[in-house]
Amino acid sequence: MAEPVIVGAARTAIGRSFKGALVNVPSETLATTILPEVIRRAGLDPEAVDDVIFAESHYGGGDLARYAAVATGLTSVPGQAVNRHCAGSLTAIANGAAHVGVGAERVIVAGGVQSLSTNPVSRWRIPGTADFQDGWMPPSHPATPDAPTLDMAITVGWNTARIAGISREEQDAWAARSHHRAIAAIDAGKFLDEIVPLKVEQPDGSVLDFTVDEHPRRDTTVERLAQLKVLHPEIEGFSVTAGNSSGINDAAAAVALTAREYAEAENLAVLARVRAWANAAVTPAETGFGAVKVIGKVLDRAGLKPSDVALWEINEAFASVPIAAVREHGLDEELVNFSGSGCSLGHPIAASGARMITTLIYELRRRGGGIGVAAMCAGGGQGGAVVIEV
Repeated sequence: MAEPVIVGAARTAIGRSFKGALVNVPSETLATTILPEVIRRAGLDPEAVDDVIFAESHYGGGDLARYAAVATGLTSVPGQAVNRHCAGSLTAIANGAAHVGVGAERVIVAGGVQSLSTNPVSRWRIPGTADFQDGWMPPSHPATPDAPTLDMAITVGWNTARIAGISREEQDAWAARSHHRAIAAIDAGKFLDEIVPLKVEQPDGSVLDFTVDEHPRRDTTVERLAQLKVLHPEIEGFSVTAGNSSGINDAAAAVALTAREYAEAENLAVLARVRAWANAAVTPAETGFGAVKVIGKVLDRAGLKPSDVALWEINEAFASVPIAAVREHGLDEELVNFSGSGCSLGHPIAASGARMITTLIYELRRRGGGIGVAAMCAGGGQGGAVVIEV
């Protein structure tokens, strides 16, 4: 197998769904912004791109990858949509790495796009009834009392905290640190290289250059988070709040993948190599532990120990998830979510995995290299992970 490498990586800034800068920016615009920029950054001839793989979540159909290819003039490039819920763009990257690794394709752009602000409303039958329900999040698994399909605060956040014995105070402390780290990264200009400026027309006709993640809060403290009401006060001991949960967000992120031999032949700068990838599954009620399980699996595939990893991105779907992973694998918290994660930067579902890989690449390059792991839980009791090395 050829060695799959990443030769370009970028993301948009992350917006707050329904009320932020991207509220009227459709997923198609996000997709057609990120695709040509990643190709440009990689120094690729657009004609060399063999396929585009974009993760989508909750769209109920369509193919944003092909849409973006045609809309940006790449009419000879096909496009594939994948969906593994939160881990969708990690799956897109893994699929791309596999295709170039076995020589099936030469160059693939892989990532994810999410615009919950403009997401179509889905309609599905309520199990066991003749009634239908409308909403932006169709079910990821058959509902059970301990794992409702439309309330991830219970299925993921609370179940993880309850099973792992994680307190409200620990979750709030993790979330507060996430905001502090995100704000520090923004202030230090760490995200400038990875973010693609997006021009957004405003209601008054002016144009906003959207370049800064808008979900992190400067005024977040443990004391402020402690004042928030839990999301289910009727459940004894419930500890999940809006503050120690991820945001609802809009963004796009992608990377360009090829084989090292091709990159060297075309004088392309190799940003990172993809060492391993894995997916895992647990019961839906243990969805948060999908991240815990897949970390062990992907490290085993890569022939690594936790101590070999320089930096970790473990998505904060809820603060309890990375806390559980840190405990299980004995990780150094200082190396986990070094510039914030879902609680602070936000969680643009289908784009989060590619955002994590992009951030890992740029930060590892600043630090002189090393191994990075991106891991996350995903709807329905899944987990996804990718190992890169800069």
